[in-house]
Amino acid sequence: MKVSDYVVRYLADIGITHVFVVTGAANAGVIDPCSRTDNIDYVAVMHEQTASFASETFTKISGKLGASIATSGPGGTNLLTGIANCWYDSIPNLFITGQINSAFLRSDPSIRQVGFQENDIVAMAQPITKYATLVTDPLKIKWSLDKAVYEATSGRPGPVLVDIPIDIQNKDIDPGDLESFVAVDVDTPDMQVINEVIEEYLNKLNKAERPVLLIGGGIRLAGAVQEIRELGNTLKIPCLPTWNALDIFDSEYEYYRGRIGTYGGPGRNFAIQNADLLLTIGCRISGRITGGVVSSFAREAEKFIVDIDKTNLDPDLQQVKGDVNILCDAKIFIDLLIEKAKNREKKAFPSWLDKTKEWLYKYDPVLPEYHDTKDIVNPYIFISELSKQVGPKDIVVVDCGGNVVVANQAFKTKYGQRLFSSNGNSPMGYSFAAAIGACYARDDLDMNVICLIGDGGFNMNIQDLQTVKVNELPIKTFVMNNHVYGIIKAYQETNLEGRYEASGPGGYIPPDFVKIVNAYDIATETIENHTELKSKIEKVLSHEGPIVCDVNMHDHYQYEPRIFGWKTPIEDMYPYLDREEFIDNMYIDPVEGWENPALPGSAVKTME
Repeated sequence: MKVSDYVVRYLADIGITHVFVVTGAANAGVIDPCSRTDNIDYVAVMHEQTASFASETFTKISGKLGASIATSGPGGTNLLTGIANCWYDSIPNLFITGQINSAFLRSDPSIRQVGFQENDIVAMAQPITKYATLVTDPLKIKWSLDKAVYEATSGRPGPVLVDIPIDIQNKDIDPGDLESFVAVDVDTPDMQVINEVIEEYLNKLNKAERPVLLIGGGIRLAGAVQEIRELGNTLKIPCLPTWNALDIFDSEYEYYRGRIGTYGGPGRNFAIQNADLLLTIGCRISGRITGGVVSSFAREAEKFIVDIDKTNLDPDLQQVKGDVNILCDAKIFIDLLIEKAKNREKKAFPSWLDKTKEWLYKYDPVLPEYHDTKDIVNPYIFISELSKQVGPKDIVVVDCGGNVVVANQAFKTKYGQRLFSSNGNSPMGYSFAAAIGACYARDDLDMNVICLIGDGGFNMNIQDLQTVKVNELPIKTFVMNNHVYGIIKAYQETNLEGRYEASGPGGYIPPDFVKIVNAYDIATETIENHTELKSKIEKVLSHEGPIVCDVNMHDHYQYEPRIFGWKTPIEDMYPYLDREEFIDNMYIDPVEGWENPALPGSAVKTME
């Protein structure tokens, strides 16, 4: 058989059911066998970036390895944003690119280009892949694919890329002659050390007064969603998810105590900042969590950090230094911790749980006065109402910028829902393309797939309205349309004295989305104000096919609470509490200089 036929059969054999493609001369030979192979289908989209985003989300929803196929030159470079998404959020994905004929590849790096649409996509992708290779020998195709799949799915997962020239694709091979990749032994955790660390943690827990459990997206990647919820139930301590884990410790979970970071949601970061013992699992504790004053993060807590990535535990490289760093798979660690915790007497923390719950409700980001907004829809009220109506099995995919801030602050998740974005790379246009992948990945056709996106983001991959139309994908898209780049405008207000260059209306004016969507023969709806908000959301969610709803949030760009700049601890958020209330919420001393928080008064005056 041809190498191209073998590649597609290989994908089907390892359980890949869908590949997202844009065809071209260099990859048509690999797409062609998909139509003749059982158990695998191709989804033709309108842009390679859409293919990469859809593939990424296919993995997030299904748990299966996602795959996309692009042609050489610009086809491959158009995948790079999606590859970066997978790299930063640790999503296993297989990217296959066609390459021009080997005879026309440049023979030396000093030569800029020989063949038409020749491009060294391997070199470009290497910094954001776990493995990237050009296949130059047809008999190495199985070895290359084996190696790629192994790297994508082992340890801390991530993206891989296999580049195959046209002439190699067309070579005849006997599968029996192909060499296989054999993985070498990888480092395994020292279970004696792990057990000792768990005992140490439980001893510390019995002495603590204000412990918290922080989890990240690594929990889902480790297949430990049920286990981490059981751990929370076992330890009975406040549980805090990062933005990559909002649908694991959902808003209904008994020990859920808010969402942390520079745009802290319910609770305004008080639980994490007042902690005296922190256990974090599957989370790299990024700057969006700590804020710019890294040393102020959970500053009086003894920190136990569990991670599968050695680099994240290197004291010389850690921003937030772990007092105890544990190299271990999250599921293995959690299972052992549950077992040991159940077999010993545990301290209870009733007053700490009550206080953190008080913060959760007292500092809800959806303020009562937002309901009084006239003429436009307040985004916090919109997200609040939407979260009431979205079902417990539904999938909500969120874009970047202001819409992801509001959604991650205000959306109250139910157990069983999925709510996610691409958080590490956070590209505009992600959620609409990602919703396509979610449609193919869902295991129940009654699941609604809901796309939340800003007007700026919707412009980025708007051409794939045609993909949605052709494939009759019942995506419910809400365009949170404020007619500006909201996050950028807020940044310009804080840092550039209110010079709103290129953020709107100067330099940026969105089109009439209703007219554009109608041109694709897709249903539309509009929501102009709060009076029609509830009924219109219900109408959109119950629509049988694809629909796009333009939500009027004209010129709204205030996303609060948030820290001002990068010189402020994350408990010190705007709008500021008065000093008496602030001190009342702090078990520990405020950082020096609290009386003059964040930026100088000019920034606060700008907000006023």
